[in-house]
Amino acid sequence: MRPLIRPARLTPGARVAVVAPSGPVPDDRLEAGLDILRGWDLDPVVAPHVRCRHPEFGYLAAADADRARDLAQAWCDPSVAAVFCARGGYGVQRMVDLVDWRAMRRATEAVGPKVFLGYSDITALHEAFATRLGVATLHGPMTATVDFLKNARAQEHLRTTLFAPEETRVIRAGSPHAAALVGGRARGVTLGGCVSLLAADLGTPTARTSARGGLLCVEDIGEEPYRMDRILTQLLRSGWLDGVAGIVLGSWEECGDRAELRVLFADRLGGLGVPVAEEFGFGHCDGALTVPFGVAGELDADAGTLTLDVPALV
Repeated sequence: MRPLIRPARLTPGARVAVVAPSGPVPDDRLEAGLDILRGWDLDPVVAPHVRCRHPEFGYLAAADADRARDLAQAWCDPSVAAVFCARGGYGVQRMVDLVDWRAMRRATEAVGPKVFLGYSDITALHEAFATRLGVATLHGPMTATVDFLKNARAQEHLRTTLFAPEETRVIRAGSPHAAALVGGRARGVTLGGCVSLLAADLGTPTARTSARGGLLCVEDIGEEPYRMDRILTQLLRSGWLDGVAGIVLGSWEECGDRAELRVLFADRLGGLGVPVAEEFGFGHCDGALTVPFGVAGELDADAGTLTLDVPALV
């Protein structure tokens, strides 16, 4: 697995587009998030359909084609330096194949890549940006989510990554429960996201064929242990985990008892023979760390560190 092209870091006054590829966005949370971005001396602009709702399915922000169009237009706008997702939920799987990836590739080749930020349901877009554009992305807090609005540590780690990424080149586990499930060190290129969505993405046109050579960073929310067992078993049986270099486990909010999950992870992942760090502190949790995908680095499971070879952004 090769490193992907890194976007440029943000500078004061940079224009940032906020899009909603998934669920509907509460207006009060959106406005609060925009205020935080303005406080960072960014110039946030809201895509046309962020405040919309699908005419039939209330769990979607807008019609699939409109959400796809918003993403492509934001990416192709030469005045925009970054594209931030407002929230997750559900909906990317419905719109990702409607995105004009050819236009986005042309824009990338013409003016270079830009920052793309999101997590949770945005996992399928992280995969698509890697396979269709070859661009590194950021797995981190989104503009209209409570974990961003209410947590200073999450805000600060994201802000530093955006403006001074050399200061976050060493990512230290942010959870007090961090430990090595399987000790050791491993080198590879970061990838990952919400593990249930990686499993759901298998076999689709925008998904990778495997995690070979990668440092797989995964987390999830609301998956009971038996469902997590099924998800991990699917990834194992499909061969998608063959050759993975190392695994970084993030947060597992509402996924059951921590001790039971630890036994499950050891059972399903321990046999891969690679280092596994647990409770790293990214994903659906307070103070979530921002983790870049598509950047080479080294995982030290015993020390609880992920050290990038280069900063997340140029």
